[in-house]
Amino acid sequence: MSQPLDLAALQAHAAPTFKDAWQARLERWYAHPGLYRWSLGNPLTRWLTRRRTRQLFDLMAGFVHSQVLLGCVRLDLFRALHQAPASLTDLARRTGLAPAVLQRLLLSAVALGLLERRSQGRFGLGPLGVPLVQHEGIAQMIEHNHLLYQDMQDPVQFLNNAWSGGMAEYWPYAHEKPAVVMPVEQVDKFTRYSQLMAASQGFVVQEILSSYFFDEHRCVLDVGAGKGRFVSELAAHAPHLQFKMFDLPPVLALARESLQAKGLTERVSLHPGSFLDDPLPEGADLITLVRVAHDHPDAVVRQILQKAHAALPVGGVLLLAEPMAQPDEEAGQPEASVDAYFHFYLLAMGAGRLRTPQELQTMMQVAGFTHVELVPNAMPIHARILVGRKSQCLPLESSNDVNLH
Repeated sequence: MSQPLDLAALQAHAAPTFKDAWQARLERWYAHPGLYRWSLGNPLTRWLTRRRTRQLFDLMAGFVHSQVLLGCVRLDLFRALHQAPASLTDLARRTGLAPAVLQRLLLSAVALGLLERRSQGRFGLGPLGVPLVQHEGIAQMIEHNHLLYQDMQDPVQFLNNAWSGGMAEYWPYAHEKPAVVMPVEQVDKFTRYSQLMAASQGFVVQEILSSYFFDEHRCVLDVGAGKGRFVSELAAHAPHLQFKMFDLPPVLALARESLQAKGLTERVSLHPGSFLDDPLPEGADLITLVRVAHDHPDAVVRQILQKAHAALPVGGVLLLAEPMAQPDEEAGQPEASVDAYFHFYLLAMGAGRLRTPQELQTMMQVAGFTHVELVPNAMPIHARILVGRKSQCLPLESSNDVNLH
């Protein structure tokens, strides 16, 4: 790896706790040879044994499930069946696959809830297939994840050299600082990555718009703004706002075309730069970081937060939105399984990591923000939202101390 990775701050206890003793006892019970047979024979415990067996099987079969999903996306089955249910014969003709082979894929998709059996031997969309037609970004992320799965074919080899695969190559910020004047191939990387981020940002944007009130603000600075998906949707949501967008020059060049097409050039000013080297533009009373922090190591995140604090007026607000890790006490819960994906995805990207809301709250407070709180939102799987306020300017000696962390 090109640089050391950050470690998450984990809860540690100086002495064994009652919970430790209880967990050790449970582990001994689970390992007893006769427990499985006894639990299946007991009506009170049978459901639990069946559920855990199913969970373990799902973990083993997870790669196959993801490939069924990818196969359906690449064969464009969801879009085809959204138009009308179709028979195996019709779908075989459309895809060019032999019916006996395609049937395996279709029946697997039915088992996963992606497709459904319909009358007259036809197949239609299942409840999990409908969103793939409605939201183009999901299909793009499924295709994109194929890079991650290729990198992780040998998980131990991946852990020894995570940054050498296709995912890190896909991400233009992973290994080297972008040049002011870029060769064509590097510009293409920025274009490809920015398009994917814009397409996949819709769910996060909706979580923010439905959870935070923008009435008190007059100007928003979006840092790491990309092609302007968030700014464009927020502009329609809150017509009174003016905007500033800060990102690297080649990214904002892509954004300019999108903003012109949407008639937003009068409300949005573009500010090219790098938050690694340049100060953030002043004049906004709300700064937003949407899926930015988790792409970067702790030192860079602290630097971004300090620059955001410096750019805001007293009373200004920072809004940070991205997927966040579950706290330690919620490990093993169904919602926490999402963390496993993001831990490895961000490792493969090359620099960032998944942080808990508590970690990010602490980092915001160290940067000088007060009244930092978690904003409740309907779908935390897409993103959680933190807001903090600049109550006063940091004294010079305090600011220098922060830089030493």
